[in-house]
Amino acid sequence: MARRSAPEVNAGSMADIAFLLLIFFLVTTTIETDSGISRKLPPPQEDNVEPPILKQKNIFVVELNKNNDLLVEEAPMELKDLREAAMKFLDNGGGKGEEACNYCQGARDPSSSDNPTKAVISLRNNRETNYATYISVQNELVAAYTSLRNREAERLFGKSFVQMKKDLKDVNYSGNKDRLKEDVKKIQFLFPEKLSEAEPKK
Repeated sequence: MARRSAPEVNAGSMADIAFLLLIFFLVTTTIETDSGISRKLPPPQEDNVEPPILKQKNIFVVELNKNNDLLVEEAPMELKDLREAAMKFLDNGGGKGEEACNYCQGARDPSSSDNPTKAVISLRNNRETNYATYISVQNELVAAYTSLRNREAERLFGKSFVQMKKDLKDVNYSGNKDRLKEDVKKIQFLFPEKLSEAEPKK
């Protein structure tokens, strides 16, 4: 009796199907990207350059201890009040003469910061500080700068600083990007983000 040959399976299209499935999963899968804190390291300094002398009143000290307690200028403070306190310090405008600030709207307290360009926020934390609390404090301090920049951008250019930055990144922006870039730099110069982080304490 003759042996019957087994029918062959045409596997020629299997590679095409696998390739199409691979493309489908690549297109439909969303890849999560980690977003960190926007910070740049300071440029390297020459050995013979002396650090600038800062007046104590131009330094706003924010501390986080190992129990996640917030101390601002050595006084306890709630996180919800930090942004307003930082804005009050940055916008004080207590300087005289060359250090005067003609756009500041603060109390002009002579015992607080002279000018936003001179004001420095110093953040100090303990090594046992909770990371989430540390990030929350960072967010509030950055938000203080953003709020003041928004105010000045609205006053000078009729739109918020956040919108200006968004327009700068927009490829479909129809305005003059070179001029917009200069306007953004002007606002950043009025309220430069001077956020200093000391080495964590043990």
